[in-house]
Amino acid sequence: MVKRRVLVDVGNTRTKLVLSAGERLLERRRVATAELSESYVAQVMRDWPADEWVLCSVVPGKNAVFSGVLGEDLLIVSSEIPLGVGIDYPDPRSIGADRLANAAALAELYGAPGIVVDFGTAVTFDVLSESGAYCGGVIAPGVEMMNDYMSERTALLPRVELIKSPPVVGRSTVEAMQAGAYYGYAGMVRRILDELLQAFARPETATIVATGGAGKLFYDELGVENYEPDLTLHGLRFIAEKQVKR
Repeated sequence: MVKRRVLVDVGNTRTKLVLSAGERLLERRRVATAELSESYVAQVMRDWPADEWVLCSVVPGKNAVFSGVLGEDLLIVSSEIPLGVGIDYPDPRSIGADRLANAAALAELYGAPGIVVDFGTAVTFDVLSESGAYCGGVIAPGVEMMNDYMSERTALLPRVELIKSPPVVGRSTVEAMQAGAYYGYAGMVRRILDELLQAFARPETATIVATGGAGKLFYDELGVENYEPDLTLHGLRFIAEKQVKR
């Protein structure tokens, strides 16, 4: 029998909820994380009858919103449950649940070694070693965070729309800012990837996968062949499948 699951990715800004059946992602919802409430979760529960809910969250204060409604029907992703990957990290409990889900999906879909670049509120780089263990990574400001910061901290610079491959020579303040955001950010991410690849004995064997909302703007500019917008959600599904009957 195919299990129906609700996969939940609680981010700093937005929360994604997806109804899945086996490998298929059937329906989607998005909500501002600040607006999450028990009544919202209860409504989704009524709309989407499911066997299990799987949660990864980088906002611990919101976990109770789900556990208060779902009880034992909720699986919370952490380093203390089977993940399908090993962990080679000094303090496993400090690893973000979304990063663990990304590593699990990378291992299942592409194998090891590899790197996931997740373009969220922050951009995270997660490294899967040759032996298939999560071993660390890099955290840097996200491109929208940098864009917001510039407009908030200056008197004359506006907040601009991020676009793909803007003119390199900006002919207006907006174009100049778009060029700075796009090419400057791509340069930062590419440099970090180049440094991380040197950590592998054979860098050419490592698979790089981009995910996250802004990933589609940057991945081909960075020479990254793989863009999987639902990587974290697939990771939640794979982790759920690794659990023994609870």
